[in-house]
Amino acid sequence: MKHPYLNEDHEIFRQSLRKFLEKEAYPFYEQWEEARMIPRAFWKKMGGQGFLCPDIDERFGGSEVDWGFAVVINEELERVGSGLVGFGLHNDIVVPYITSYGTEEQKQRWLPKCVTGDIITAIAMTEPGTGSDLANIKTTAKLEGDHYIVNGQKTFITNGIQSDLVVVAVKTDLQVVPKHKGVSLLVIERDTPGFSRGRKLNKVGLHCQDTAELIFEDCKVPKENLLGEEGKGFLYLMEKLQQERLLVAIGAQTSSEVMLKMTLDYVKSREAFGKPVGQFQNTQFKMVEMATDIEMGRAFLDQLIAEHIEGKNVVTKVSMAKWKLTEIAKKIASECMQLHGGYGYMEEYEIARRFRDIPVSSIYAGTNEIMKTIIAKNLGL
Repeated sequence: MKHPYLNEDHEIFRQSLRKFLEKEAYPFYEQWEEARMIPRAFWKKMGGQGFLCPDIDERFGGSEVDWGFAVVINEELERVGSGLVGFGLHNDIVVPYITSYGTEEQKQRWLPKCVTGDIITAIAMTEPGTGSDLANIKTTAKLEGDHYIVNGQKTFITNGIQSDLVVVAVKTDLQVVPKHKGVSLLVIERDTPGFSRGRKLNKVGLHCQDTAELIFEDCKVPKENLLGEEGKGFLYLMEKLQQERLLVAIGAQTSSEVMLKMTLDYVKSREAFGKPVGQFQNTQFKMVEMATDIEMGRAFLDQLIAEHIEGKNVVTKVSMAKWKLTEIAKKIASECMQLHGGYGYMEEYEIARRFRDIPVSSIYAGTNEIMKTIIAKNLGL
């Protein structure tokens, strides 16, 4: 399907990226899954080809292209595997905090290396005792002279092991009411004293994507690393979470499309009782139902992306897309595995990996239950 917001330049870019991934990613993806890590060398290769942060200003090394190029990158990476989600996080979630709220000095210091892959970024919001309730985070940052002293712990951090730069949500005011006005954002660099990594978390899926705990013990962060203004961190997070949730929806939709195609190929070739499985009515009905859900999801998503690129307020629709498309993807993963029969449960078949990888999409970037709460509020309920 041709996306209405993409033009010939985007398609040329897609073919270039796809050719790159066919050489540098597809042949090695299973190795990365087994190693539970994507090599930093691949990050450098992505940067060297212009596939990291292409939308930022040319003076910082970017190409100043529109967000349609980001859509292409995220779709093509998802086609390789969901474990490459850390690149979307870097390009379209973390770096935009710096471009939107960073000072000129901060941009000059960090952005060029984000483009080349010399700096890998992460964002740290979730804590062991705090998930969606960001106003009640416990990690504190106390200003002492020209440094903040940070204490606390974060968990489920994407790019947690390899990250060189982490945007951390902290409490700089414990007394203010309402509580969310006490949240600020600090950028904490790899070798900052008092900053350490906990264990690399062992997940059900997304095996090659490094996810970790981060620990801050009297961590001494220069006050120049405050991102934006004190007390506005919660507002910044709410503004940027819309694009993050849109990325999750794009990943879920793309994964559904990939799973449908691989299953269609399988049922056409796999025979039972003397004919292809695809000729049985039950199989046909299941395939028809999935194909219809996917087509309707794509139409809604493409309209939503176009509105986002135009700068429209898409909070309600983003929440709808994140919720619905991830639920559809989970259902399709289950149906496609079933249609693969016993082979679907074997690791050498890609559908098994997709079945493991997709469930977390309904949890991160705000659970689907939170999405429904947002939609209900915006409906006036």
